[in-house]
Amino acid sequence: MGLLLKEGIDINLIKSAILAFSIIGFLLILINIFPIFKNRLPNYSLQLAGLIGNTSFLGIPIAIALLPSKTINFTIGFDLGTTLFAWIFGPFFLQKKSQKNNIPYIKGLLNALINSPASRGIIGVLLAYLFQIDGALGNYLWVPARIVIALAIITVGTRLGLITNQKDKILDLNEEIKFSILLKLFILPFIIFLASKFLNFDFYQSAAVILQAGTPTAISTILMAEAYGVRQKIASKILFSTTLISIVTIPLLTICIKAVNETTYKG
Repeated sequence: MGLLLKEGIDINLIKSAILAFSIIGFLLILINIFPIFKNRLPNYSLQLAGLIGNTSFLGIPIAIALLPSKTINFTIGFDLGTTLFAWIFGPFFLQKKSQKNNIPYIKGLLNALINSPASRGIIGVLLAYLFQIDGALGNYLWVPARIVIALAIITVGTRLGLITNQKDKILDLNEEIKFSILLKLFILPFIIFLASKFLNFDFYQSAAVILQAGTPTAISTILMAEAYGVRQKIASKILFSTTLISIVTIPLLTICIKAVNETTYKG
């Protein structure tokens, strides 16, 4: 909410949010329609872990460090689109189905939407605009927002520390988990790259959304898996593995983005 009030809600933020939300939704549908993909990612825990990135805790700090401030709305928009999708459809897919039919309760879906951190942030911003206190409130929340972003890295590290204390071998990965990691760190950023080219994003706009797409698996996937008792160990392994591997892949993404800029945008 602090970042949104400081930078304002504009068309760039909306475009980026729609891009993230629609691409993740499209890929989820694609995976479940075609057997060749479904056989490799047979459950929603694997699929969500391969599509929902740690855009809040890692993506935004990385973007602030590497990109100019003019791209912040693209970064925040992608985070909002991803977060909304995760907290709306994560519970939608992971919650237990009704014994009478296979349609999840609409009430549960509405509760997930209302309780989404992104939804609450947007509602807070809209209320601030309504009462014309967005300027003062934005300045007031800017400092704690930056502090929270900085401390978010500690949250990730703490969570990873808890995972490494588990008795199971955290790097004992089966083929399904490897496909989920491949989807998260390589395939999704490439698809976002193609989408940004199609939408005629400039270099910095493309870099903002590609870096967000290349973030490791979100902590929310573990939180939802634990809340619904669905394959927590799988979610933990993918979170740990993608975070570890992203130490290499994110710098590589940055190098590739710069190389594309030199050959395409300047050419």
